[in-house]
Amino acid sequence: MSAPAVLSDDTVFLLGQLADKLDGFRPTAIMREETRLAQALVFAEHLHGPTEAAFAAEQDLLAATPRVRPDQTRGKYAALLRLIAQGVSAG
Repeated sequence: MSAPAVLSDDTVFLLGQLADKLDGFRPTAIMREETRLAQALVFAEHLHGPTEAAFAAEQDLLAATPRVRPDQTRGKYAALLRLIAQGVSAG
């Protein structure tokens, strides 16, 4: 995992938002990389509107979220996002 050493408040908030969505809708379904990419944009623009701040928030969120592993469920990916938001690192 290569998340930034210090996450911004926006990134921590967006990690939580994304984790909640993944846990709240089909948590046992397979997570897709396309979902990670699309939702980063959606959540960043919901927070900041279509602005440069949204672009920066999206990029920071993508940097903080690891690529999806094969057969990883949405719920397990959500749990991983929550650990990242708490500052837990895989080293």
